Amino acid sequence: MPHVLSDAQLDRHSRVQFRCGCCRKATIVETNPADKTQVLLPPPSFARGAGGRSPTALLGAEGRELCLPAGKSISLSVISGPARGLVHTLEKPMVVLGRAADISLKDPKVSRWHCAVEVQEDLVRLRDLNSSNGTFVGNERIRSAELHHLSEFRMGSCVILMTITAKLAARR
Repeated sequence: MPHVLSDAQLDRHSRVQFRCGCCRKATIVETNPADKTQVLLPPPSFARGAGGRSPTALLGAEGRELCLPAGKSISLSVISGPARGLVHTLEKPMVVLGRAADISLKDPKVSRWHCAVEVQEDLVRLRDLNSSNGTFVGNERIRSAELHHLSEFRMGSCVILMTITAKLAARR
């Protein structure tokens, strides 16, 4: 059942905290005084945490369509933060970045499964996995964003640079 907050409850506040009548859980809602704010219970699937499931389970059927581009190499390089200098070349079309993930970053501001990089031939997508501190492209917090050669993104204190290069032909 949705909870609707009245204009009197919002009273031009940028944030409102209230308790759910069913579970008594406290919820903080960002508001825009010009709009009505509505919180849905249960929250939609994109707003729920992984709940112990693997991050690949969050991808659903999309995960089956992913593939690396032929003749190209995609690398993620940490250019600042505690993991500075780490370079990871993608060997599979979906990798998870986090404290306990495919690409492990020892940063206390990074969630266990923070974000995923998904490749579908020439399309590279960065997807936040409901991290606590968010994933940023530029100054904008994202849920999902398309990345290109030399795109940078931030998670915790780490800034990561993605590069796409042509694979060198193997010599015989």
